[in-house]
Amino acid sequence: MLDRVETRIGDLLTAEHRHWAVADRHAAALISDVATIVRGSGDRIRPVLLLTGYLAAGGDPDAPAAVDAAAALELLDTCWTIRGDTRDGAVLRRGLPTLHVSHAAEHERNGWQGESRRFGVHTAVLAGDLALTFADRLGATLPAPARTRWERLRTERVLGAHGASAARAAYRDDPWPGSCVAGSCAGGCAAGWYAVAQPLLLGAELAGRRDLAEAYGAYGAKVHAAWRLHGFLTGGPDFGDGADLMRELLFDDRQRREARELAAELATAAGAVAHRAPLPVAWRTELASLATRASGTAA
Repeated sequence: MLDRVETRIGDLLTAEHRHWAVADRHAAALISDVATIVRGSGDRIRPVLLLTGYLAAGGDPDAPAAVDAAAALELLDTCWTIRGDTRDGAVLRRGLPTLHVSHAAEHERNGWQGESRRFGVHTAVLAGDLALTFADRLGATLPAPARTRWERLRTERVLGAHGASAARAAYRDDPWPGSCVAGSCAGGCAAGWYAVAQPLLLGAELAGRRDLAEAYGAYGAKVHAAWRLHGFLTGGPDFGDGADLMRELLFDDRQRREARELAAELATAAGAVAHRAPLPVAWRTELASLATRASGTAA
């Protein structure tokens, strides 16, 4: 199904580019920007989580709604990738100039009026808005219960990002993901439950298995915490200079080992939740394996 998600996104962006290329080359360039970020975004973790939750719950693999939802999640991620790079002033993403940098350079190279930096930031923000527009277009086609979950997910992502930004500005951000480990970070970290639990729950809604909400929620909370610990230890997304300082200068070998052990314990606990869930045995095993991979503790 993941191949169909790639095709769905590619077809949508290709059709939009073809339409706008005739009317406005600048519009087509913005669509190309979105496509570039989508292509370079890596592991498609949230589409994988959604499809796993959907198929484990007995969802029809031939139905289009899960593919649309997974594509919408990836485009939503694209929006937040662009916004995050712009907010943080990142210069490169996967070895290429970030959008606000490349468009500032375009402005300066062409001798356009105004400030190049502001043009770059403005254009990057619009590219993020465009990715969000495409995501919402797909989200609007979902059946009513799943659409409600999609809207909640969208809201959590915005509020989580604002909470993280406000904490950072007020010097209250803690690079150690303690609130995630404690299970209290739903609105308090940039990832929030949007990272793991909500894609699983959206998959369950699409499969008509609302009875899985408790099991998926408990499983997702533990996987989320293990994943955030792994991100802290490896310098993953949302872990910047503060995490680097804490990990490299303040964490000794014993503390690193204890953090890895905690991630492994959380993954094991997530696997135990999966094995108790009302799911086919093969899918319980797959969810347990997914928890181990997300925690970075796979052998």
